[in-house]
Formats: sequence, structure tokens, C-alpha cells
Amino acid sequence: MQKQLLMIVVLISFFFPGCLTFHRISYELNLEGQLNGKGIIRVYDIRSNAETGEDFEEDKNTLFDYMYKSNNFISDMRNEGKNIISRRLYLKDDLLNGEVKITFDDIRKVEGIAFEDGFYYMTMDLEDSIYSTNGEIIISDEYKRIIWDKSVKTILFEIVATDYDDNYLDLAPYYKEEN
Repeated sequence: MQKQLLMIVVLISFFFPGCLTFHRISYELNLEGQLNGKGIIRVYDIRSNAETGEDFEEDKNTLFDYMYKSNNFISDMRNEGKNIISRRLYLKDDLLNGEVKITFDDIRKVEGIAFEDGFYYMTMDLEDSIYSTNGEIIISDEYKRIIWDKSVKTILFEIVATDYDDNYLDLAPYYKEEN
């Protein structure tokens, strides 16, 4: 799961280069045509597994200054096929969460979702943990796959990324909500 999930994170690039991680990630992708649409990506319980104070400061700067505030991040995502229309960080139950709203011209540029023969699908490693989906889960000897028929207008799935232990540093205390 970790290899596929890391690939997913790189593909969407919403979260997190370096040592940043999260517990779960969810997708709500609303198709407006065969390949284009709008989406909401939510990340729950953002933390760092930095091993040094310097790495932890870098993680905080990456999250709060680059991903949350900078226009460079929006440009970088646009270059990957995801047009960010809004982004936010928020606290819920003392956990730091994130949400990004996007538009996309090609769903195949979002999370490695494929479209073939009238079906949308996403292939993952066997150890990946699918928390929920409105698609059909197929498990083979080699992979897990979520499949959605082309008649589906909203693709939903949520994946567990990291089960935390004591080595992860909470970022919630460093977030200052803007009023």
C-alpha cells in the first residue's frame, strides 16, 4: 500500500513532499463529461515524521507557506493537470486536516485513474487499505482495483495512508486559523 499510496501522493501533489504524511485521503470526483470535471480532495490528520528539528521546520514551511499559501503551488498543480480553485487547512477534533477543490480536463491525470472500454478504474497494491468507495472492489492475486461504470457521475473513494505511532509529530498546534 505504501508504494502505491506514495505514487498517489506524488500524482496529486497536494500533500506531501518530504516527511509530511496523513492518516486518510478521500476523493469526490464529479464528472461533467467523459474525462473532465470537478473534485474535492480531503486529507485527514496531517503530521510529520521528521527526525530532526530542522526537518520538522522544513515540513511546517512546506505545508503552511508553500502548499497552503503560495501561488507557486497552484501553478505547479496546474502544470500537472489539476486546476486548484480553493484550498484550506482546518482543525477538527484537534486534528489538522486539509481540503483542496480542483477542476480537471482529464481524470486520468488525477490519482492515476484510468478510463478504458467504458470503465473508470484505479489499480493499487494488495496491501493498500480502501476505507470506502462507491465503486466495485476487485482483488486479484496481484493487485486491488476499484472499478466504476462510465454511467457513474461521481467517483468516490477513501484510502488509509498511515496508521500513526509515537514517531509522528502533530502539526495541529502550529496551525493558526485565519478569521
